[in-house]
Amino acid sequence: MSMKLDEVMRDLPTRTGRAVAHYWKTRVGQKERQQQTGKADQGLRSAVTGGAQMDGFIGLLKDLTSAAGVPEQCVFSKKAVELPGFFRPTKEWDLLVVRDKKLFAAIEAKSQVGPSFGNNFNNRTEEAMGSALDIWTAFREHAYLASPQPFVGYIFMLEDCDASNRPVRVQEPHFRVFPEFVDASYLRRYEVFCRKLVLERHYTAAAFISSTAEDGIHGRFSTPAEDLSVERFARALTAHLAAFA
Repeated sequence: MSMKLDEVMRDLPTRTGRAVAHYWKTRVGQKERQQQTGKADQGLRSAVTGGAQMDGFIGLLKDLTSAAGVPEQCVFSKKAVELPGFFRPTKEWDLLVVRDKKLFAAIEAKSQVGPSFGNNFNNRTEEAMGSALDIWTAFREHAYLASPQPFVGYIFMLEDCDASNRPVRVQEPHFRVFPEFVDASYLRRYEVFCRKLVLERHYTAAAFISSTAEDGIHGRFSTPAEDLSVERFARALTAHLAAFA
């Protein structure tokens, strides 16, 4: 491990905390601006459509790619983030690493806040599974030319609140659901989901953290499961990139 990468890894909890604080501060700022202008954007939907909340996490990912030896001009976010799909023409990713016409990494960074978790949970899970199916099928069909197998990553932050921790009943009119979902809260459901994304090799690595609105604005967060920690995700990503850097 290079000295620069070692330094970034040692400082990872602090850097993650900054990303969490940026998320909540940006969300609060967006809501206040929309209320002042009279454009409420259908209430709390502003928390979803703002688009800049996850910029702190993107910055953290850029620090990791740089520490792994990837030149800055090979890392893309906000612009030039489209990849060809198999079931659709293109898909925009939150961060790409492309060097010499080879795709090395594609990463999604997503989040969800309350008070409504039900429909949004279904939307988030279907979106993540669809993106994985699309990119791996396109890779199989040589859409990314002579690229080696890319790192496909998924980072998710969930609001830690009463609604996300409350047990949720499942409907079983015909068949039994898998036992890990019985009376599982949305926080638990997301943990299971992220783990299964990796176990089934839809994503190379996934990170899952949670934070309350009150503590998150000060950079505090929780890691519900160590196998889904930001540190483990970072080690997997940098090891993959370092092999080609």
